[in-house]
Amino acid sequence: MPIWTEPSKVKDWIEPDDVPRRIVTYGYLAERLDDIDLAFHSHVKSQIMLVQRGTLSCEVDGGLWIVPPRSAFWIPGGARHAIRASGELQGYNAFIDPAVGPASPRSCRAIAVTPLLRELLIRAAELPLYYETSDTTMRMLDVLFDELAAAKTEDLHLPMPDDSRLRRIVDRMIEAPAEQEKLAVWASRAGLSARTLSRLIVRETGMSFDRWRQQLCVMLAVKWLAGGATIQQVADDLGYESVPSFVTMFRKVLGTPPGRYMAQRYSGADRSGG
Repeated sequence: MPIWTEPSKVKDWIEPDDVPRRIVTYGYLAERLDDIDLAFHSHVKSQIMLVQRGTLSCEVDGGLWIVPPRSAFWIPGGARHAIRASGELQGYNAFIDPAVGPASPRSCRAIAVTPLLRELLIRAAELPLYYETSDTTMRMLDVLFDELAAAKTEDLHLPMPDDSRLRRIVDRMIEAPAEQEKLAVWASRAGLSARTLSRLIVRETGMSFDRWRQQLCVMLAVKWLAGGATIQQVADDLGYESVPSFVTMFRKVLGTPPGRYMAQRYSGADRSGG
């Protein structure tokens, strides 16, 4: 299976499910990716992907997540997921045996990464693949698992509908987010009444149409900003009439303006160069 790593090391990839250790951790570094797209797959081991630089998107049944710098994504063992990435990407990928790992979340989620958790993942990546299970190593892993279990969830999740009519609308909105059409227009395109569409999207996602579209805009904004786009470019690509209106929306959802949000993500994110 492909993994983000230095190209010269791809041939050395060993399936983590085949390694009899509590945790198997890889560092990954790619100066340039050309839209890597891993189809739906799963692992026996649970997985945490820490992003130091760049951004990932991960889809599981019923949800889409964006993982910006200094965040991580948790995938329970057995969960089918698809991953997409483009541009520069740097971070760590750890696989944890659910039988002996922490009492971790049983559902996928984006999580905030504390400095301690980041340093512990870096330390785990420095271990040999078949490391000795010494008391010192086990104590370090116990602390890592405690930090992981205590990690806070980040609000970068977008519920995805199962209804085929809604999914066609969603796919179009993701493809062309600047089309800020009203609910009635989208309903007409799907052959539905506005009232029916409104009820469907609440039933399928738990959100109103406007709230769902707002969350989509925030997630796309984070992804594009992490890829190097300016705030002006993002506001234009999302169909906002002005930068201030975009900034107000972003602050409302994530609690801080986009410039500060990304600055916080990148400050101190280059530890160990990968």
